[in-house]
Amino acid sequence: MKAPRPRISIILVSFLVVIAGRGALAADQTPPRLEKVRIAYSSVSGNQAPAWVAYEKGFFKKNGLDVELVYIEAGSQAVGALLSGDVAFAQMAGSSVIQSRLQDKDVAIIAGFLNTMDYQLMVQNGIAGPEQLKGKTMAVSRFGSSSDFATRYALNKYGLAPEKDVAIVEIGSQPARFAALEAGKIQGAMVTVPLTLKAKKLGFHPLADLQMLGLEYQHTALVTSRALIKARPEVVRSALRAFVEAIHYYKTNRQEALSILAKYLKESDPAALEETYNAIGLALLPEKPYPTLRGIQIMLREIAAKDRKAEGVAPEQFVDASFVKELDSSGYIDRLYKSQPVASAARERPPTAPAAAKAKTESERPAPPARAVSALQQEYTVKAGDTLSKIAGEVYGSTQKWEKIFQANAATVKNPNYIFIGQKLTIPADEAAQKG
Repeated sequence: MKAPRPRISIILVSFLVVIAGRGALAADQTPPRLEKVRIAYSSVSGNQAPAWVAYEKGFFKKNGLDVELVYIEAGSQAVGALLSGDVAFAQMAGSSVIQSRLQDKDVAIIAGFLNTMDYQLMVQNGIAGPEQLKGKTMAVSRFGSSSDFATRYALNKYGLAPEKDVAIVEIGSQPARFAALEAGKIQGAMVTVPLTLKAKKLGFHPLADLQMLGLEYQHTALVTSRALIKARPEVVRSALRAFVEAIHYYKTNRQEALSILAKYLKESDPAALEETYNAIGLALLPEKPYPTLRGIQIMLREIAAKDRKAEGVAPEQFVDASFVKELDSSGYIDRLYKSQPVASAARERPPTAPAAAKAKTESERPAPPARAVSALQQEYTVKAGDTLSKIAGEVYGSTQKWEKIFQANAATVKNPNYIFIGQKLTIPADEAAQKG
């Protein structure tokens, strides 16, 4: 008679064989290979923070990219590096992309990181309003530069004719403009953050900032070649996801963001770092980095005055927003901010007060809490980033009530779209609050 088989021994042996097999398989496995890419940034300024944060906090590696950051200052050189394949992406000025595309160079803007200009109009303290600039002199770096465009844009918005009502002179760098301001040779100049802080310390004050005047301008963009988009869309997708995650981290981790700014800007002044973080990182850097087609159109009109190739060209020719749209439509960006909202209040890009087309959008926004004193007439001093809509939201709890403020200040506010920093506004009592 045969002895029974030891079942337990067979089961144990089988178990050990399976475990050994899995161990051998695990030993053979290697981590997924990271795609090596080079990414360029074009200036040492706060608008370049997305690339720095994505690199320093590991968002590129998280998304499968082994990134080398390189500094390429000139826009033409950055475009050349993109076309040659020396770099895969470049964080650079939108104007360089537009000029290159007009010359049939096949590059595209895939994200917009700064869709306005970070200039503030700094003036002598004796100038309390835009009308007092009449007969005065303002300085720009050079004619045709971004500071020149910003200066002329602001003057036009305030009803002043550049060179007729206000003289414009070329002086050069911002330190040179500061020196001219101090010496009284000029009375105003466009200044970027954080040099605005230095200007204030020198005794000057801001009259307006460009976002306050509703300027859309493709200042800083993420750019790649259309050849890469066509051949390696998954690399483009991974890079953009890393940038979006970096922007979220930057907005929600103040101290870490300040440390990264200090490293790349080589800046040790805490006040200057805070100014950069608040004025650009929180106020201007978009959570959903769509390029600005309207801003590109404005730039094309500017270029068309000197180059007929820009006439009638559609801004869509310079952009591929499909990757941002894909991330947005999936709900991924919304989920990031839902799980970890921005801790510090940002200066949202203000809506244009009287635009009827935006009324529905305004009414859908959750209204900020009204101030307790809104039942009383009060005085309000305009600050950077304000619009009548924004002030109405703060005071009355409804952005729709901007017209009440406009009517109460009709003698001093000629155009409801354009108020200026330091302007005193009468805020009428809120009837609804009085009844309550």
